[in-house]
Amino acid sequence: MVCSIEIQAAFILSSFVTFFVGLLILFIFRLIWRTIKKWQNIKGTGIILELLLRKSTGNKHLKSLHFHGVFRNRIEMLLSAQTFVGQVLMILVFVLSIGSLIIYFINSSDPVGSCSSYQDKTIPIDLTFNVFFSFYFGLRFVAADDKIKFWLEMNSIVDVFTIPPTFISYYLKSNWLGLRFLRALRLLELPQILQILQAIRTSSSVKFSKLLSIVLSTWFTAAGFIHLVENSGDPWLKGRNSQNISYFESIYLVMATTSTVGFGDVVAKTSLGRTFIMFFTLGSLVLFANYVPEMVEIFANKRKYTSPYEVVKGKKFIVVCGNITVDSVTAFLRNFLRHKSGQINIEIVFLGEVPPSLELETLFKCYMAYTTFVSGSALKWEDLRRVAVESAEACLIIANPLCSDSHAEDTSNIMRVLSIKNYNPNTRVIIQILQSHNKVFLPKIPSWNWTTGDNIICFAELKLGFMAQGCLVPGLCTFLTTLFIEQNKKVFPKQPWQKHFLNGLKNKILTQRLSDDFAGMSFPEVSRLCFVKMGLMLIAIEHKSLFHGCCGLMLNPPAEVKLRKNTLGFFIAESSKEVIRAAFYCAKCHGDVFIPELIGKCNCKTKIQRHFPGTTILVKRGSMREFSDSTQSDDLPFGQERLMSNVSFATRAFLYEPEPGCDQLDDSGMFHWCRAIALDRVILKRMDKSKHEFRNHVVACVFGDAHSTLMGLRNFVIPLRASSYTRQELKDIVFIGSLDYLKREWVFLRNFPQIYILPGSALFPEDLRAANIEECSMCAVLSSSSKALSSPALVDTETIMATLNIGSLRVICAPHIPEEPWTSECFTGFPEKPKFRRIPILTELKNPSNIHYIEQLSGLDESFSGTNLHLSTSFSTGTVFSGSFLDSLLATAFYNYHVLELLQMLVTGGISSQLEHFLDKSFCGLTHSCTSVVSGRARCKLGLLSLNQTILSDIEPRKTFGQVFCGSLDNFGILCLGLYRMIDEEENNPEEKRGVCYLGKFVITRPPNNFKLLPSDLVFCAIPYGTSCYKMDGTSSQSPYEIINMVPLASETVTEINYSPMVDPVNQTTKQPLTTPLHHLQPKTISISGSKQTVVPHSSKMPPQPRLGETETVKENEKGKMKETTEENAPASSKSN
Repeated sequence: MVCSIEIQAAFILSSFVTFFVGLLILFIFRLIWRTIKKWQNIKGTGIILELLLRKSTGNKHLKSLHFHGVFRNRIEMLLSAQTFVGQVLMILVFVLSIGSLIIYFINSSDPVGSCSSYQDKTIPIDLTFNVFFSFYFGLRFVAADDKIKFWLEMNSIVDVFTIPPTFISYYLKSNWLGLRFLRALRLLELPQILQILQAIRTSSSVKFSKLLSIVLSTWFTAAGFIHLVENSGDPWLKGRNSQNISYFESIYLVMATTSTVGFGDVVAKTSLGRTFIMFFTLGSLVLFANYVPEMVEIFANKRKYTSPYEVVKGKKFIVVCGNITVDSVTAFLRNFLRHKSGQINIEIVFLGEVPPSLELETLFKCYMAYTTFVSGSALKWEDLRRVAVESAEACLIIANPLCSDSHAEDTSNIMRVLSIKNYNPNTRVIIQILQSHNKVFLPKIPSWNWTTGDNIICFAELKLGFMAQGCLVPGLCTFLTTLFIEQNKKVFPKQPWQKHFLNGLKNKILTQRLSDDFAGMSFPEVSRLCFVKMGLMLIAIEHKSLFHGCCGLMLNPPAEVKLRKNTLGFFIAESSKEVIRAAFYCAKCHGDVFIPELIGKCNCKTKIQRHFPGTTILVKRGSMREFSDSTQSDDLPFGQERLMSNVSFATRAFLYEPEPGCDQLDDSGMFHWCRAIALDRVILKRMDKSKHEFRNHVVACVFGDAHSTLMGLRNFVIPLRASSYTRQELKDIVFIGSLDYLKREWVFLRNFPQIYILPGSALFPEDLRAANIEECSMCAVLSSSSKALSSPALVDTETIMATLNIGSLRVICAPHIPEEPWTSECFTGFPEKPKFRRIPILTELKNPSNIHYIEQLSGLDESFSGTNLHLSTSFSTGTVFSGSFLDSLLATAFYNYHVLELLQMLVTGGISSQLEHFLDKSFCGLTHSCTSVVSGRARCKLGLLSLNQTILSDIEPRKTFGQVFCGSLDNFGILCLGLYRMIDEEENNPEEKRGVCYLGKFVITRPPNNFKLLPSDLVFCAIPYGTSCYKMDGTSSQSPYEIINMVPLASETVTEINYSPMVDPVNQTTKQPLTTPLHHLQPKTISISGSKQTVVPHSSKMPPQPRLGETETVKENEKGKMKETTEENAPASSKSN
């Protein structure tokens, strides 16, 4: 039947009247309430109203208010999604709204101008739905705190404009479509309903459902409005411009408008319809341009990155998680894929917590043959199951070294390890850790197993260890770094020294199982044979204990150590094709071969069998014996046994009793130790500079405040306090920085001797001079903790400014005899015109791209314009370091964890990650620590030796590196590794014209055998413990333990080594022949393995001032000091008591 205009107006007006009248009533009630509140605030009015209200209402009013509050709270809980009833109501309302919308779709097939009679069965159903909607609307109205705000909500508007027309239809016994299309706006609640039903859980699915609900509700609502106005026509024209258009055609028109296509076959003809299309087109641009593409991207990525990884039988793969960014992935792929170029058969599965960016997607496409990305988290077992962690070769966790919160980064990565180990205890895990004190949590995981390849790469430990080695031996930091970096960029050197440096960059640390024909031979014999016959430099081996079956790395072991079958050797070589010769070597077939290329795999079946006794590490030169007590009990922890000798039980018991006056070492015997020193005893004051005139010391510039993250200065101090150095060889360490920060670090430093703190900043020259920086052996500028900065280039701001400040200081070179090679750099031949030298400095950069700021201070022209840090002049001379190359260690640890162990042993002073776990007091008691005091000290140390002033001058001939290598190994057991050569091109030294003495040295890693040597060359060596490196007078003691500070401080620093006999400190004069003024202490006797060792002490301060915080130097006639000295020099074992 046809609906008249009056009936249509009744349906429309019922909705508008209800909405506006209800809104007006709510405004009136709010106005009245505010007026009453205002009257109560007027003076005197509140009392009158209170009396009136008390008489009229009394306690009944209070009870009604209390009941109303409780009732509203109950309704709020009922309607919230926190209760089961509330969830059921929300789901029911949504379902009924969709049902009412479907009824509208059914009725829209009839003409808009017609009314449906009550004979239609859909009308009673729709009426029932709206009765329930009215009840739910009433509950929501009562529970609302702000009634006006509730009335203007989207769901309230939908109910107000759709419920009243239903009751009008019941009264008129006919129904009209009207505004029932507004029920489509209920689709906006679709995401909340799906979350209640737990149909969607991930953030991407929730976002997709929200976008989809917005698009669908907008289309259906707009189509309903177009359908109504186009079929009804404009009211002022009484419908003369109306057109018959179905609801489906209205949706078609809306979608064409949204897509900005506009075919023109269906168009709006009414003025209301066209006006609506005008505004809707503007909104549809936003809708189509933003929402639809985002929906497509989410849907595509969901299927692309959430599908599980398919494990192919016979194909190996690894899982990489943690910090998955463009920079970290680029660095990892560059280092991982270079190890076996062209032979990569391992796929890399990246598990990222966020979808990859477009740049990262492009990177994955470039390495499509090797990489797969899966979206997920290592903290969720379902994601670990999707990447099949249980079948992976290993799981590698990448850290973000530039993060603002290092502790949070470490804890999140440790939680990833826990999740992986809980999911599958047998999965091999290699993790990057930023702070060293967080390492202790990983070995405590029950399923953590060092033997299966689980490993830790600690950035702070390695970076500060590298810096410490650079302070001990100039250029050593660069020398060690070159063994672990890969240079793929083609560079054309301009100068000869640059060519030598680039050739050294080609060498790496490689491992290879040695031929069984080496069994029974000593390490010096095997190393010399490999060097001469195969052109290989063997530097270390993996030693296996005969009785305990434990393996440990030994750098340049003594001749008493005999190699066994299947021994693993560590080489410095260019490629694996070279080191394979050590496995192919046959004494029978290659005995007379001296061309390395001719040594290959032979068909000889009869191998020369050599008798080799049980390997024994003996601790004293010239008095070594083999102890082969097979009944010795294997009661030592694994980690400690790595560095202990197979001495008999009787000898071990004898070593437990240290003599008075011996060096105090920690429980492991690896480092020098002292009783805890109070902080106020080591704090230096600027005005008391005359009392602490340091010399040949290490100055460490630290940046931080009371709130900065601790960088772990303990890792910097440990290599400088290694027990392989005697107490007299230790250099004083002066930290310059904020006292608030250093107070927090002092808790971990107070048991190390000869450490001092100078409150101040390296940015102020006065603080630097107060530390007597002019006389230091090295000044280390440590990078500050990462902060949230806008640009990565700003992370090194303080470091660069401090380097600029220190580099501007000039020190007058003291006059020396021209023949003295160590000081020839500062000699001009004109005493009246002194020269200046720079202070030796080693700078740490977090961002290697900031090297161009440091290059300006190097004094030399930039060698390779536009290249990276490892091709810079500053790096080649050993004046700058960056830990960026440590990312490559993740791939190194996966392919060959032995190389990582060797690096940790070299950098940290001889201790490995595995040993740290077993050195805990709960595992190592007094007995074990006393034994390791001997065996731990008897290890090699790296140093620089001169060709003329040291025992290397006894080698004849010494014109080539090969001759020095063989001569030093045969005569002294010293292993030569590289050279530290002078840069003598004056045209590249602009400061020479200004009278500044700066002729730096550069590093040459593993020179060729026939490399010509210069008299000024210094040699990087692995020196056995107890080796006297400098020539002594004929009357001097020739004890094997006689040691003088073997490393010249730097090419431009003043040498303080005394070659004259010892003298009494009281009668010490201020000048010595061929040396600068020195102060000598009384010779000390150190108890090592029951023998006495005479050490020529090396003072690190100018006389006659005493040391702060030390009691070893005892003044005469002060008996009170004697008691303190005895307590301070007590054995290290007393610490455990």
